[in-house]
Amino acid sequence: MTTTVYVAGMSSGGGKSTIALGLTELLAARAGRVAAFRPLAQPGGDGILDLLAGYHGLRVGHGASYAEAGQLAGAGRSEELISRIVERYHELAREADAVVVVGSDFGYQDDHQEFPTEVAFNVRLAGEFGAVLIPVVDGRGRPVETSAAMAKNAFYAVEALGGDVLAVMINRAAGPPGPVPITLPVPVYAIPDEPLVAAPTVAEVAAALGGRRLAGSADAYKKNVLDFVLGAAQVPTCLDHLKDGSLLITPGDRADLIVAAHAVHAAGMVSPAGLVLTLGETPDPKITTLLERLGDLAVVGVDADSFDTVAACAGVEGRPTADNPVKVQAALAAFAAGVDTADLSTRLAAPPPTRVTPLMFEYRLIEQARADRRKVVLPEGGEERILRAADSVLRRGTADLVLLGDPALINRRARDLGLDVSGALIVDPVTSAWRDEFAATYHELRKHKGSTLDGAYDRVTDVNYFGTLLVHSGRVDAMVSGAAHTTADTIRPAFEIIRTLPDVSVASSVFFMCLADRVLVYGDCAVNPDPTAEQLADIAISSAGTAARFGVEPRVALLSYSTGTSGAGADVEKVSAAAKLVRERRPDLPVEGPIQYDAAIDPAVAAAKLPGSAVAGHATVLIFPDLNTGNNTYKAVQRSAGAVAVGPVIQGLRAPVNDLSRGATVQDIINTIAITAIQAQS
Repeated sequence: MTTTVYVAGMSSGGGKSTIALGLTELLAARAGRVAAFRPLAQPGGDGILDLLAGYHGLRVGHGASYAEAGQLAGAGRSEELISRIVERYHELAREADAVVVVGSDFGYQDDHQEFPTEVAFNVRLAGEFGAVLIPVVDGRGRPVETSAAMAKNAFYAVEALGGDVLAVMINRAAGPPGPVPITLPVPVYAIPDEPLVAAPTVAEVAAALGGRRLAGSADAYKKNVLDFVLGAAQVPTCLDHLKDGSLLITPGDRADLIVAAHAVHAAGMVSPAGLVLTLGETPDPKITTLLERLGDLAVVGVDADSFDTVAACAGVEGRPTADNPVKVQAALAAFAAGVDTADLSTRLAAPPPTRVTPLMFEYRLIEQARADRRKVVLPEGGEERILRAADSVLRRGTADLVLLGDPALINRRARDLGLDVSGALIVDPVTSAWRDEFAATYHELRKHKGSTLDGAYDRVTDVNYFGTLLVHSGRVDAMVSGAAHTTADTIRPAFEIIRTLPDVSVASSVFFMCLADRVLVYGDCAVNPDPTAEQLADIAISSAGTAARFGVEPRVALLSYSTGTSGAGADVEKVSAAAKLVRERRPDLPVEGPIQYDAAIDPAVAAAKLPGSAVAGHATVLIFPDLNTGNNTYKAVQRSAGAVAVGPVIQGLRAPVNDLSRGATVQDIINTIAITAIQAQS
């Protein structure tokens, strides 16, 4: 049975995007296939559906356009409209385990008596869909007491119309986040006001003003505008009001303010969102040449005067979009801060999934990491992807972070990108007070290999060695590196300093392969070129443990070009011996080998080649006989099947150190940080 949650705004606006994002992620962790639906969609595309389709990759659909709704209502055919919407909802719901429905907007003008009022219309549809309702109250700019009273009124209004209310949410609440102490039969949650979520980008402001782009790259126009500063005073006074994210509005002939704004940006003192130059004036070409050398700031030109421009800007509001992950993460963080997700999940009673989907896997990673936060060091602190991932990890509370590098350069780079990494500890290995201690430790560990104290003093300024020593000393719990370093650069310090667990003969790796309908675990695809039978057994047992730790039920297949006794040779015998060792050491672990890949994952092939096997056709952990096979297979599946490969996840070390691909995306890095933090929990 499909679980359907209907988000219904109780007034215009209200920030339904934040609620939709949070609910989608919550359901995806528990219900497998999630879809999103809007009864009525805006012409030319719907912002919320575009967001959910672009960010979460959901299947989306809508019932009718506002124009269609108006025509049918005007002709007295409201029931036909309802039928059309319900039919299109069911077309989408048949292919989903859960659906998030985002109700109609109050922008629709009800000029026809036959057409129901907005709230009644949404409650009626929720009933037709068999959906539970979440009324959303807009708390922005309202006292806490007023918002609480509105939440209570919303519950009784929806209930009186026959709606089944799951919870009431006060979005953009002024008071403390979390459950609101109101006497109602359902919980009321206060989601905090996060200004970044509704902040427009410079590009959105420019479009609203009909402005001309005078300077700045495409990235500069993606910066979020947190406030507006009218540049009418002298430079010192104006600079007192200019903050990170400020959009300076000033006449185009105020060269002093224009240069000053660029100068504080170039100096790393403040990172303005950009400038709007009014009165149709543009700076002298000599000034423009100077500005180009002072950094990349968006500069927009308009013909209106400054005061009219400020007034026009006041009405510009942004919303989260799939191509603005900072806003999305800020919205998700606000939702998580305000909603008791465990209690809400219990109330939803979503059907248990039969498989772990990629979205479910990613969400569970974040939840599991947040439940017992660990400290992770990121040696490549100045790398853009690392900073973007760090912003997300800190906003979501996935882990505590240490960034390595020059603090001034890292902070400036983060501000230029519109990111917030103020919650991270930033350490420069060259000037750190820990350098002497780490040099002595490294010298003691490696003197049998000829390490000198002077050499160790230089060695520990390498960010990967310094980060590994942070782990070894217990100052952090784990390390993630590799976005700008080779695998050897990342892993070698771990082998030298942290070393393997006593009962593990060899460190190894796995990739979590997120396919369209399941998550598989591949090992070893990154570390061991040609493992022995004993090492292959170790890899299989370690990989099964890693899979179980991350919610993938381990059914282990040791792969070969032979299934059962269909082939012979040294390579087959190695895999057969490894399978025998695994059974002896872990009789509780479902294992099969040697087995071919198709027989391991395809039930039809398994029935023909290895009938009666508990693993064949249902394997979740696939162990390759050597690195050549494993590395090529994971890359072939990743590129040809469009799978997301999370890893390599290193296993068998005394403390977690994980390597990133140098082509890793920001989401890859976020996932790897979460995985590493979870490894550190145990």
